[in-house]
Amino acid sequence: MLCLLTPLNQEEVMGKWKKSPQDLIDRFYETLEAFEAAEMRKMFGYPCSFVNGNMFTGLHEENWVLRLPEGAREEITKLGAEPFIPMGRPMKQYVMIPPAIQQDQEALQGWISRSLAFVSSLPKKEPKQKTKKK
Repeated sequence: MLCLLTPLNQEEVMGKWKKSPQDLIDRFYETLEAFEAAEMRKMFGYPCSFVNGNMFTGLHEENWVLRLPEGAREEITKLGAEPFIPMGRPMKQYVMIPPAIQQDQEALQGWISRSLAFVSSLPKKEPKQKTKKK
């Protein structure tokens, strides 16, 4: 039996996501100001940052998420990062930044720089064409 998530039953299945704390949102925007290449947008109502159409960092509930290549993910995991699993499945290449790194502005900016460099090397993601409703 095929079950599709529609707007009516999606919330029942996934639960309602919590808003990010305002202090985390403020810190996110303040930190990303230093990165000129960062394009700020929201995804699912959360602040995120993109380069060439690809997300490299963002917030989800109380978590700050970062996209990294395998070696860097292994390195940050040893420092307390965990895989990012927003809907029951790990999101490839993304980890949740541990609180100790979030509180250390120099370390945080270093990891964001690494993420930005990695994602900048990926092929540009073209925006999806909007389909007209008939």
